[in-house]
Amino acid sequence: MSKTFKQFVSEARRSGNVMKLGRTKVVKVRIRGGKVQRRKKVSAVKGFTLRGGKLVRMSPAEKIRRRMGARKAKVKRRAKLARSLIKRRRSLMKRKSMGL
Repeated sequence: MSKTFKQFVSEARRSGNVMKLGRTKVVKVRIRGGKVQRRKKVSAVKGFTLRGGKLVRMSPAEKIRRRMGARKAKVKRRAKLARSLIKRRRSLMKRKSMGL
């Protein structure tokens, strides 16, 4: 029998939202773009990313693309700061209403 969403959230709150499993981390509940993502696996090792459920070393070209993308994103974020603050506030309110 599957758990209800309320049970899932209360369990995540009790045991901490991030769980470390070896070289990966599991984020139990997070909100991205107004949607709830549950049990999201992420890499816990710098320079590695998850592909097909396995940790894979990032190529130097990928690291450069990510670094350049982050630099461009920084400029765009600065321009759209007011809107992102409103969205963050909404997300935090949604988290609070779920009990996180």
